[in-house]
Amino acid sequence: MEKIKVLTLADVAAGTKAQVLRVSGSGPVPKRLMEMGIVPGVWIRVVKSAPFGDPIEVRLRGYSLAMRRNEAESIEVTE
Repeated sequence: MEKIKVLTLADVAAGTKAQVLRVSGSGPVPKRLMEMGIVPGVWIRVVKSAPFGDPIEVRLRGYSLAMRRNEAESIEVTE
């Protein structure tokens, strides 16, 4: 049985695809991320990050989205 490597979206390298496992945290940010389509099972590709690493651009469900690195850290994924 293969062990699944769990990362946060902030740890995924540019050009890499990852599948969302869960969105954690409390307050309005995790809810808003899920309203934008970041839900368990969806595939996300990290397109690029800004020069100092914040924000990062991701692509999912046919659209691009920019998010802060701390928001990306609340999204658990597997490659």
